[in-house]
Amino acid sequence: MIKLSRLNGKEFLLNAELIRYVEECPDTTITLTTGDRLIVRESMEEVLRRVIAYHQAKVLFPPSVGQRSCRGLCHHETPPLCPAECSNA
Repeated sequence: MIKLSRLNGKEFLLNAELIRYVEECPDTTITLTTGDRLIVRESMEEVLRRVIAYHQAKVLFPPSVGQRSCRGLCHHETPPLCPAECSNA
């Protein structure tokens, strides 16, 4: 998730995985994979910086040692974490 601000200043969190593209026209408009559009205060470059940081954090900080992973083999609601009873963990 990345933190952004609406034009009225109210902050919200956006799932960075849902971003299809970002454009400035003149306000920064984010189009999601769902077709929804969001207008934010941040510049296109700032949105890009936050998305890159989000993806880097996924690689640098994987799930904690105590958490189990089903390695994408299951259909749990919150992959990649997997309950202890899962046979794929």
